[in-house]
Amino acid sequence: MTPTEVPKRTGPLAGVRVLEFAGIGPGPYCAMLLSDLGAEVLRIDRAGGNGWPNPVMDRGRANLTLDIRSPGGREKCLQAASRADVLIEGFRPGVMERLGLGPDILCDRNPRLIYGRMTGWGQEGPLARAAGHDINYIALTGALAAIGPQDGPAIPPLNLVGDFGGGSLFLALGIVSALWERERSGRGQVVDAAIVDGVTSLMAMFSGLVPAGHVSLDRDRSVLGGAAPFYRCYRCADGKDISVGPLEPHFYKELLDRLGAPADLYADQDNPSSWPARSLRLAALFATRTRAEWVSLLEGTDACFAPVLTLDEVMDHPHMAARGAYRDIDGIRHCAPAPRLSRTPPDIGRMLDGETVLAGWLKRQEVRNGYHHQ
Repeated sequence: MTPTEVPKRTGPLAGVRVLEFAGIGPGPYCAMLLSDLGAEVLRIDRAGGNGWPNPVMDRGRANLTLDIRSPGGREKCLQAASRADVLIEGFRPGVMERLGLGPDILCDRNPRLIYGRMTGWGQEGPLARAAGHDINYIALTGALAAIGPQDGPAIPPLNLVGDFGGGSLFLALGIVSALWERERSGRGQVVDAAIVDGVTSLMAMFSGLVPAGHVSLDRDRSVLGGAAPFYRCYRCADGKDISVGPLEPHFYKELLDRLGAPADLYADQDNPSSWPARSLRLAALFATRTRAEWVSLLEGTDACFAPVLTLDEVMDHPHMAARGAYRDIDGIRHCAPAPRLSRTPPDIGRMLDGETVLAGWLKRQEVRNGYHHQ
């Protein structure tokens, strides 16, 4: 392979060039998604990396270590951005501008550039420049208050809801939307992806149904928050957990039938006043058998059941294995690209040399998949 050759990618985003400024969490995950979908991602790293090396989430990149505060490092960034379709950065508001790499400069040099900005609080507002993390962002949106035990403080659901659900996925959606619009206008734009905005959008079902009285987010009355005996987890005889979720009456009946439950548990399913006592009775019942025994009885039925698996167990579960949910690459188990596309399937790209990729960006002048690079 010559210094300016890079392997051709497949997938729906093949031909799209993404310049990623290394960060942690939601920015890198968004870049991973774009890479899996076929984009060519060039990551600008600082010396020593970002402190959170991750062989799965960092896959499919070309890495280039630069001091972006130095004149030489900044110039290389300007060159790369002039040939990129998309830029991803996750610094606090104003940092890229102080570095001379803000959208005012880069979008002027490359009017087709989609400039993606990933922050927790957004580019403006009273908290915009304050430090924060996932737990703080989901706390401000009303999501965290609904999660946790009735008699204790809220519990963060890892950083799935904020960083990755409200952050990465909304940034990716904004980027592909801007790329689609650019096909008509020929112009790029700035994507302001704030985690607080994304999580607020994720809360749409609740912000619509709670005022109407259809659901409650009060922890002692929340059907979807674990208060209902038919939508929660239970501990088994071996100390392992299972989940049940038969919300609909006919699925609830299926569960009780298979459990051989007492007749009085069938009636008045949706009465919150009966939930604590019923939860205790079902907890005692589920504690009589091991998780494996409950799997044998309930998995694959309409009782809406699944074992609560650790990450190691997930990788070997028959359903996940049948779907190829994980792939072994160089001794590391990678989550398979998602979503799956029938005609232009995504794939996991190779790690490449950043200097080689940048040289290719600067040398090639061609029209690729509808994108014209000067």
